Parts: sequence; structure tokens; C-alpha cells
Amino acid sequence: MEDSTNTSGGRTTGYIHIYCGNGKGKTTCGMGLCTRAAGFGYKVLIYQFMKNNSTSERKVLEALDQVTFVDGLEQEKFSFGMTEEERKQRRAYYLERFSFVTELAAKEDYDVLFLDEIIYAIRAGLFDERILLDFLVCKPKYLEVILTGQNPSKALLTAADYVSEICKIKHPYDKGLPARKGIEK
Repeated sequence: MEDSTNTSGGRTTGYIHIYCGNGKGKTTCGMGLCTRAAGFGYKVLIYQFMKNNSTSERKVLEALDQVTFVDGLEQEKFSFGMTEEERKQRRAYYLERFSFVTELAAKEDYDVLFLDEIIYAIRAGLFDERILLDFLVCKPKYLEVILTGQNPSKALLTAADYVSEICKIKHPYDKGLPARKGIEK
């Protein structure tokens, strides 16, 4: 195995991270890694599947020169609330966004690419897992890739270098309480 460390502070071999599970905090973990990388001086590129452009963490990270967000749709809804026509449109849209983001990551030499909720998009039938797996095999050598969502496939788990599962023990949602701005969204 290739030594991925570099004591001079330079780039190392980029690994694949998965934050999964039914607990709150997958995106938070990914954003934390992006914050750490940006603090080190790495260029970070973020695209959020299934989310609009107004998540709270975005407001802070957009202020950092090293972090770039690629916008998604202004209005999103859960996949189970979509009509078949909306699902078809979303599949085409996500394919276009994925192609744009991955090409941008390579062309502009980003160090970190965060594809937030891509695993959810795959599980909901809104993105083709094979396209993601093909990208992970041929991604730029130094690109660190972060993926989030519930229930990654065996193929994604095999492709990953890091897999962290966040398990819900208890959540206010179980009592019917809505997500709060600044805490859950």
C-alpha cells in the first residue's frame, strides 16, 4: 500500500469517507471534515443532494475562501412526495449536477469533494450508483471524497476507506417535534 502521509504539509492520496446510519449528524460530520481541510488550506467543493441552498452550515462555510458550494435547487422535497415526472426530472438534474461538480473538482484541482446526501439520492432512485462507483475508481488521485446518507450498498462500503455509522438512540422527531433551525437544519 502506498504511503499516504506527507510531513511537508503537501497533498496526500485522497481517500473515500462515508458517514451513514439513521442518526442525526452525518452532514455535520462531513461539514466538520470540510472545515478542518479548509483550515489547513485545502480547497473544498461541496454539493448537497436533496437539500436547498439555505442550510445553516452553508452560511458559515461560504465565508471561507477555500470552500465552494455548487448550488442545487431552491426548493427540494422528500423523494416520497415526488410524482413520477418530478422523479424523472430530478434524476436528470442530479446527473447534470454530479457531472458538473466532478468535472469542476478535477479541472480546478480541488482537494476535497463533499457529496452530501448522495447515498440518500441513490437509495431513493434519483441517482445511479454505478455512476458514482465509476467516478470513485477514476477520481483524481489526491481528491478526498466525502459521501453521506443512509444504507450504503455493499459496493459503496467496499469502495470506501473510512466508514462511520451514526446510530440513532433517541431523537425529538420520534415525539413528533419538527427540525429546528441552527440545530437540525
